[in-house]
Parts: sequence; C-alpha cells; structure tokens
Amino acid sequence: MDIADLPTVNAILNATSAVLLSIGHRFIRRGNMAAHKRCMVSAFGVSMLFLVSYLTYHYHHGTTQFKGEGFIRPIYFSILISHTVLAATTVPLAVMTLSRGLKGKFEKHAKLAKWTYPIWLYVAVTGVIIYLMLYHVYD
Repeated sequence: MDIADLPTVNAILNATSAVLLSIGHRFIRRGNMAAHKRCMVSAFGVSMLFLVSYLTYHYHHGTTQFKGEGFIRPIYFSILISHTVLAATTVPLAVMTLSRGLKGKFEKHAKLAKWTYPIWLYVAVTGVIIYLMLYHVYD
C-alpha cells in the first residue's frame, strides 16, 4: 500500500463507521444493548483508524485542491466546512458518549448520544461525499 491509497482507505473507513453507527442505533432502538455496544465500540475503533490514516496522509501529502468549477464549488465548500467543524467536535463527543455507556451511566449516555449520533453520522457520510468529489467526480 502506498500513501496515495490512503484517501480510498479513509473513505472505506468512514463508510464502515457510518454503517456501524446506523446498525448500532437500530440495535438500541430494538433493545439489544449487547449488539449496540459491539457496533458502537467498533464504530469508534474504525473512526480512530480513520483519524490515524487521515493524519498520516495529510502529513505526507498536504492538501488536495478541489477541481470542480461553477455552481458545485460553493456546494463542495459548504459540505467541507460543515464537515470539518463537526469533525472537530465528534472526537470529544464520541469519547464522552462511549465512556458514559461503558461505565453504565446510561441516562447520561443516552442524553449525549442524541447529539453525538447524528453529528458523527453526518461527519462519516460527508467524509465519503468529500472523497468522491475530490477524487472521482471532479478529478
């Protein structure tokens, strides 16, 4: 594997995280706490792998310029800015939410998860969208 492969790896990790989050959310809504826990811990692990891979790629490669022109530029940058701002909040939110759940503080966990889940899912999904726009649609 080469550094140039990491954006694809990152998109796969983001997509995997989004799927695990969605399945984990479904499990808890159905009352399956054990399966919910496995999915959410796995989503966190996959997201941490993503973070290491993302930072490694950008340390060695730097930024990638968006090549799209016209009406798509403000759309891309709107997605990118919202993704970036919310991504910065996702790590501490996910750590606090996961910690509360693992410690059995379920009421506090559930209150925070109502915010963490949609933000984390948005970040994971928009990460894939940004990848597609940067490397496949406007390449």
